[in-house]
Order: sequence, then structure tokens, then C-alpha cells
Amino acid sequence: MARPDKAAAVAELTDKFRSSSAAVLTEYRGLTVAQTKQLRRSLGENAQYAVVKNTLTKIAANEAGISTLDDLFNGPTAVAFVTGDPVEAAKGLRDFAKENPNLVIKGGVLDGKALSADEIKKLADLESREVLLSKLAGAFKAKQSQAASVFQALPSKLVRTVDALRAKQAEQGGAE
Repeated sequence: MARPDKAAAVAELTDKFRSSSAAVLTEYRGLTVAQTKQLRRSLGENAQYAVVKNTLTKIAANEAGISTLDDLFNGPTAVAFVTGDPVEAAKGLRDFAKENPNLVIKGGVLDGKALSADEIKKLADLESREVLLSKLAGAFKAKQSQAASVFQALPSKLVRTVDALRAKQAEQGGAE
């Protein structure tokens, strides 16, 4: 790789792999330029879709410490580099692939772990990060409410028990 333009391309791709939380490899054979533009829009702000050269991208992935994708670099390849929520990008790819069967999801990597095409589709079926966080917050709030009612019930039960003991003593004291 003596040519400086190729070295620069590898360095740029290596940086993209390192700075991305996820990368999804796709085959785009048969997509028009307009469809590719539409796909880029559907991925959202936190993903960048780039048509790449297999050999250079394979070298860049290996330099970034990702060797699990080596088998996927065949045929026309494009990579979606995801810097934000990987679920949002996976949903965008899945939905676009439903409408345009020419887009084939090959696989990818998420936080250094290899993902198959099926795992990416499962990732797309997840709810977004915001929805999951709000559900978690709701569960915590419900548990806090339950704990508060338990803690509130203890003193009132103690008061009722003490009142019952006083009434019983008054009955017993009044009978003597």
C-alpha cells in the first residue's frame, strides 16, 4: 500500500471504526443513487453510510482491532458507522431493506462484538434507548412508591396495636 491516497483512506476508515459504537456492513447492489440518499436520511443523524473498498476497509478494521468482519468483505460493500444509538440505525436499515430488497445486511460489530445479520435484526426489534430508560425509571418509581407505602403502614399498624392494647387494658382494668 505505497500510495498515499490509499493510506489516507485506510487511516480515515480506521478512525471511523474506532470512534463508532457500531458498524453495520451491507451489500447495496442494485440501489439507485436516490435510494442510497434516502437510506442515508433514514439512518438518522448519528450514523454515517459510506460505500467502501473491501480491501482497504478490511485493513482498516484490522488496524482498529476488529478482525471478526473479515469474511463479510466480498461483493459491493457499504458500511453504516453508528456513533449514537445503534438501535435507531438498525431500525433504519431494517425498514429500508423491507422496502428495498436490494439492500442486504451482511453483519456488523457492536462495541467490539461481532453481530450476524439476524442479530442486527433482533437489535432493530428492541425499543429505543429513551423508551427503555423511561420504563426503567417507571419501575424504580413504582418500587419507591411501594416502599413508601410499606414504611407508612408500619407506624400506623403500631398505633393501631398500641390502641388495641390500651383498650384491652382498660377492659381488664375496668373489670377489676
